[in-house]
Amino acid sequence: MKHILLATLALALPSPALAGEAEDAAAAQALKAIDARYDDTAKVARQIWEWAEVGYKEERSSALLQERLKTAGFKVTPGVAGIPTAFIAEYGSGGPVIAILAEYDALPGINQDALPTRAQLPGKGAAHACGHNLFAAGSLGAALAVRDWLKATGTPGRVRLYGTPAEEGGSGKVYLVREGLFKDVDFSIHWHADDENSAAARTSLANRSAKFRFTGVSAHAAGAPERARSALDGVEAMNMMANMMREHVPQQTRMHYVITEGGSAPNVVPDFAEVFYYVRHPDADEVRRIWTRLEAAAQGAAQGTGTKVEWEIIHGNNALLVNEPLAKMMDAKLRQVGGISYTPAETKFAEGIRQSFDKPDLPLGSQSEIQPYDVTLGYGSTDVGDVSYATPTVGVRTATWVPGTSSHSWQSAAASGMSIGFKGAQVAAKAMTLAAIELYTNPALRDEATAAFKQALGPNYTYNSLLGDRKPPLDYRD
Repeated sequence: MKHILLATLALALPSPALAGEAEDAAAAQALKAIDARYDDTAKVARQIWEWAEVGYKEERSSALLQERLKTAGFKVTPGVAGIPTAFIAEYGSGGPVIAILAEYDALPGINQDALPTRAQLPGKGAAHACGHNLFAAGSLGAALAVRDWLKATGTPGRVRLYGTPAEEGGSGKVYLVREGLFKDVDFSIHWHADDENSAAARTSLANRSAKFRFTGVSAHAAGAPERARSALDGVEAMNMMANMMREHVPQQTRMHYVITEGGSAPNVVPDFAEVFYYVRHPDADEVRRIWTRLEAAAQGAAQGTGTKVEWEIIHGNNALLVNEPLAKMMDAKLRQVGGISYTPAETKFAEGIRQSFDKPDLPLGSQSEIQPYDVTLGYGSTDVGDVSYATPTVGVRTATWVPGTSSHSWQSAAASGMSIGFKGAQVAAKAMTLAAIELYTNPALRDEATAAFKQALGPNYTYNSLLGDRKPPLDYRD
């Protein structure tokens, strides 16, 4: 009787092969759902592109994403970590918990229509020249597809989309990490707009920024110059010393600034001036050492010009912590999805864009290829770095822009607002969806990635942010 019962149970249970086939079918269906939602993905991406809301001001962009997620059955928690435009949306139950990151802030000081020639839009002071409108729409698409898969398969687990504002110089994610909002996350997935398709294990530069504010004494620049102490002189003296310091910092250091306020009229000695600085290096401790020297330069400039100076730390990001088991898995998923194909109209657009390039790094046509896997250093910075110290994290980049395009350019803003960008967001959504499914179904990969994460942190690791204990600078773009 016992043998008969066991045989009956064996017949009732699906074989591993059949279960695998069912999982594969559900994954294929999730990818088809992403394709079916293309029009909505494009609509979301285009709407956020048109709004072009800067860091911590993304009220409409955040609300749009939250509304889509609520409609899809996600539990949405708005205003997390003291940031009105940050939110968390969750679907499912049990574990593992997989986070998908979404960004949606635009860059100030740049303006471009979705055209292949330089064409500014009247009245706009910002643009999605880093493709965060695509980041938002693609991550939304991935979260919805993973929800579909969890529902179809009955797999235990939660997918959690983190709406993270102000990546561009506001360190939105750092505040979420600092508040412990990633403590129960098993893995995080992110992506970014780019001019190539790649899942290379690329780290980033740690960075810190601050606004240095000099105050002096105003007077008539011709009638009573001896009474004045120019705040602009303080800024210029600081900049001179910082520029001299560039010769005496480690090779991989990046340091840049803009004068955000320097006076209004040449014949009025300004009693207030402000300069906004960034310092970057692969090592966060090296950023801190260089920063101490920059603060000393500010103090010396104030002393030498008879002015006063104070500064406010605006943001700070740790470098990305690479997780190679996850990166290699993401590379395989990206190759499974494939690259971007252009229509004749998109090819014409791309050819128009490329006429504005001097020496593009990549040829037209490379948008259909996947770049070789490697471990490399990227010279940008991102607040995803802090997330990567809270939980094992993996990313992917897709060709949302014409090959050869630099980020933070009018060319990237142009492609981010049309179908080339929308197609790249679709590829990212598919790769992230497949990566999430792999993590839900592959305990050996989860164990390997978690072990690599712990080894990279080391036994005595303690998290430290580069922005200290300051509150979110909700007005930093004012």
